Amino acid sequence: MTENARSRILARLRRALLVPGANQLSADPVAPKRLSPDKRIERLKQLMEAVRTEVYIAPSNTWIETLKEIVRRKNIRSLLFAPQTDLGDAVAGSWRSDPDNPAQLRPYVRKIEAFKEELFGIDAAITGTQGAIAETGALILWPTPAEPRLMSLVPPIHIAVLSAQKIHDTFADAIRAGNWAESMPTNALLISGPSKTADIEMTLAFGVHGPKELIVIIVEDQENELKGEDFKTRKKL
Repeated sequence: MTENARSRILARLRRALLVPGANQLSADPVAPKRLSPDKRIERLKQLMEAVRTEVYIAPSNTWIETLKEIVRRKNIRSLLFAPQTDLGDAVAGSWRSDPDNPAQLRPYVRKIEAFKEELFGIDAAITGTQGAIAETGALILWPTPAEPRLMSLVPPIHIAVLSAQKIHDTFADAIRAGNWAESMPTNALLISGPSKTADIEMTLAFGVHGPKELIVIIVEDQENELKGEDFKTRKKL
């Protein structure tokens, strides 16, 4: 672009800004649709499964049994977890009390330089989540020193545990509920499915830049569970 052409374009933009009402919206913004808690779960599940995410719904008192069934079915031999988190405490406690644990737990307790070789040989990792967005079908992750980004990036299978109460209608709702304006991490992640990429011939490949499989366990509080319905009827293992 020549200097004269650039000057003409900028002059037109400046003139447009001087036109009365030129920068006013012509219509009111569309208000987001508000969903019930059950509908949020349903929409999130539908959208995530559309991009090859596996979604399971379990009561709060049996979700670890769901985790163990998944580990057995996937033949996961080693499971990475963060021992300095509430989720890690729950997983470690259940593994200690069960002599038939399906996989060996690997705690993330070392710096990456000392853990790198072992990390790239682990089958799967389990992490918590900050929440989820029903409108777009995405998880929200806030990596921390105790549960770093590498846990959801390096192992070929990522298992994410999500509280049903933290599923929001929209991204804006999630930001307000989490008070992001006051405290926001340096790295907030939105994840909708397993890692995928396509080449120039439109051949889709999974697991090239991250996990090949994403598994989400949505945990429902006891008082919010559907009466008389077992979680296996909603997603068969």
